[in-house]
Amino acid sequence: MKIASWNVNSLNVRMPHLEQWLAASAPDIVGLQETKLEDERFPDTALAGLGYRSVFAGQKTYNGVAILSREPARDVQVGIPGFDDPQQRAIAATVGGIRIVNLYVVNGQDVGTDKYAYKLRWLEAVQGWLIKELLAHPQLVVLGDFNIAPDERDVHDPAVWNDGHILTSTAERAALQRLCTLGLHDAFRLHHDAAGVFSWWDYRQAGFRRDLGLRIDLTLVSDALRARCTGAGVDREPRAWDRPSDHAPAWVELAEG
Repeated sequence: MKIASWNVNSLNVRMPHLEQWLAASAPDIVGLQETKLEDERFPDTALAGLGYRSVFAGQKTYNGVAILSREPARDVQVGIPGFDDPQQRAIAATVGGIRIVNLYVVNGQDVGTDKYAYKLRWLEAVQGWLIKELLAHPQLVVLGDFNIAPDERDVHDPAVWNDGHILTSTAERAALQRLCTLGLHDAFRLHHDAAGVFSWWDYRQAGFRRDLGLRIDLTLVSDALRARCTGAGVDREPRAWDRPSDHAPAWVELAEG
């Protein structure tokens, strides 16, 4: 089973890219972030024509998350239970016996700002949610745009991306680590130790051409799925297409259980 995550940075703009990538990569499940579409404008019918069922939660211009799957999703949860948040950043569903939690983590703007504090509160709420999800669904994959680079291997220049920088601050990385201590594993790091593999490149300063990237799009697998994780990676190709998202898809492969 191939499960992927992709911040498409506007599905309205990137729908042709999504169609092309789905045809070429044939994932079984895909979590999308930053769809930036109200629900009535979500291309549910077009995606069904490609063989994917959709569950989604969107809003105009900002945020928006969706789960696409070849099998129908069930037990859908929109938003973090008990966390009052008008932003559509989280959706969960069960597909083929595996619980999928798709997150578009808050960016945080800058260290020390109100948006940074909101990011840390949001991540704390996610942690409480995932504790309950893991109890109910031991076979769990948490994926999405985490807006956190886990360690120095995941940034192009650790001197620049340091504790004082958003996406790499100590508090953000500690929050991500707390999620992992629940019994979640960065699928990419189960198979790769090397530095320099990225999933996001800024549009500015020729970021992609110069490979000035960060790995902030993650697939986390639970203890119960770790032994089934046969591969994981990032597909850079869509980032090179015309008018691309600034993110590339991250993926994980699971052997049949």
